Amino acid sequence: MQPLIYDVAVSADGFIAGASGDVSLFPHDGPVVADYQARLQTYAAVVMGRTTYQFGYDFGLVPGQNPYPWAQTMVVSKTIDLPADAAVEKVFHDPLTRIDQLREMAAGPVYLCGGGLLAGWLFHQRRITHLRLKRAPILLGQGVPLFDGHGMAQTMRLTDHKVYDSGVIYCEYTL
Repeated sequence: MQPLIYDVAVSADGFIAGASGDVSLFPHDGPVVADYQARLQTYAAVVMGRTTYQFGYDFGLVPGQNPYPWAQTMVVSKTIDLPADAAVEKVFHDPLTRIDQLREMAAGPVYLCGGGLLAGWLFHQRRITHLRLKRAPILLGQGVPLFDGHGMAQTMRLTDHKVYDSGVIYCEYTL
């Protein structure tokens, strides 16, 4: 079974986006972004929730378009409206089983793309196997938490880290 990796930028106070989904204070270029973009190419499949998928609409993503065309992409949502010929799979019935199937069939690691609510639920279901955190030297004070709605204690093992000149600290953990 392939790992499910939550690879996400997070503020020093634990938010992946500020109020109203604002991500403007996170780095948008430089070595930390280049390293992230290189990691993206290693993922064979992507799982995200409706809010994360629709966030792409603000940047030109067309409903049904796959933002990661090299990877099989799944949007977990009961409410999203996608065209019949969508290049992404909409999962609304028994998403946990479908995500497990994806992890079994994928040719490589599965990327959990954003979404504190979906991440919180998958964390609580013990499906996330790795965290790749890009901790930015910013404080947002409020917004979308790293894991929303499903608090649970868990130990992790640090497997990699890197400190960038920008102050961003990359840490990879195995759960």
